[in-house]
Amino acid sequence: MLTILGLSMIGCFMFLIMTKRLSALIALIIIPILFATLAAWLGQYVDSLSHIHLSGLGDMTLDGIKKLAPTGVMLLFAIMYFALMIDTGLFDPSVKWILRKVKGDPLKITLGTVFLTLTVSLDGDGSTTYMICVAAMLPLFQRLGMNPLIMTSLMLLSSGVMNLTPWGGPTARAASALQIDPSDIFVPMIPSMIIAIVWLFILAYLYGRYERKRLGVIQLNTDHGDAISISKDPSAQRPHLRWFNGILTVVLMAALVKGILPMPVLFMIAFCIAMLVNYPQLDMQKKRIAMHADSVLAVVGLIFAAGIFTGILSGTGMVDAMSKEFVAIIPKSLGPYSAPITAIMSMPLTFFMSNDAFYYGMLPILSEAAAHYGVSPVEMARASIVGQPVHLLSPLVPSTYLLCGLAGVEFADHQRFTLKWAIITSGVLLMSALVLGVFPLIA
Repeated sequence: MLTILGLSMIGCFMFLIMTKRLSALIALIIIPILFATLAAWLGQYVDSLSHIHLSGLGDMTLDGIKKLAPTGVMLLFAIMYFALMIDTGLFDPSVKWILRKVKGDPLKITLGTVFLTLTVSLDGDGSTTYMICVAAMLPLFQRLGMNPLIMTSLMLLSSGVMNLTPWGGPTARAASALQIDPSDIFVPMIPSMIIAIVWLFILAYLYGRYERKRLGVIQLNTDHGDAISISKDPSAQRPHLRWFNGILTVVLMAALVKGILPMPVLFMIAFCIAMLVNYPQLDMQKKRIAMHADSVLAVVGLIFAAGIFTGILSGTGMVDAMSKEFVAIIPKSLGPYSAPITAIMSMPLTFFMSNDAFYYGMLPILSEAAAHYGVSPVEMARASIVGQPVHLLSPLVPSTYLLCGLAGVEFADHQRFTLKWAIITSGVLLMSALVLGVFPLIA
């Protein structure tokens, strides 16, 4: 009965958010509470549900929220920190330098496209990344007559790899769904991400060489790059503090990798230092926080809502019951391969369903089942984020429509052109993670 209720709850949740009848935030709160209430009522008549009582609902939800609180705090201050760095103009010189260097050489333009997207997507916001990068690179592609699908493909793949940062989305969702520290997922994945980035530069080189052979090298005036600024508010730029902000960001990244302090604490400290140095006036601080409140609230609210979902899923025993049933139907010979199977499954599953549905609905069940074969939750979490380059091609991802609209390409053409490269990029992440022992091929 617990299994039936759990699957019904997850199915109802996935149906409502995929058909857009409810937002993920509302569904994560309302659906589990309704099913927990139903389970408590059925407990009067069904022995297997007799341990569930409405009086325990508060404790279950609070337990889930408490476990996800560090993740929510980390996301809040990570998003605010990188938004602050963009506001100060920290990355503007990188954009202008790239545009000056690429000039009219298709090979340099494709390489510059990858480099620029990797830099701008540090803030974890796909829509902002596409707006900035398309504005910078599209004039060059159009002037030379290069295929704009190459540009959209390289931008999406680069964004897909950088999306694995804890503040990018999937890593935070995996961490909150399995109630583990995001840094335990992200830091071991860094070498695999670097290898995937090298692959993207190789792909950009191959396409650039092809376009150079087709079009040749043209002398262009790239002065338009001097007018491009990542910051949305010119009054917020702090060019005289660029070296300080750059050093602060490098120190923060090094501290994250070293694990000197918990990730939420590091981002809180770095954010406070950056705010005090760049915007010492109280009214400026309020303005900067208000400027990015919408994007922060959307992400952090979702994490705390997920605490209710996972708290009830675990507290009622639904996830345990479902995992036992799942283990029973999986051939024992495949059980020890749970991590690579999850990595491969994440490509089609996150393509056909949203990240919320996959990470909050399916990953806890897969992880609980894998635990019976000795695969830890953190290893399953790392495996589950491998399919993100393919996920971004999903028709369920709004930012991809924005990318295609800005570039003036058809969504279907973009999908056909990019899909094979997205699968290969996910394959590079998968193979490098297996070779480096980020998660095991066999438990």
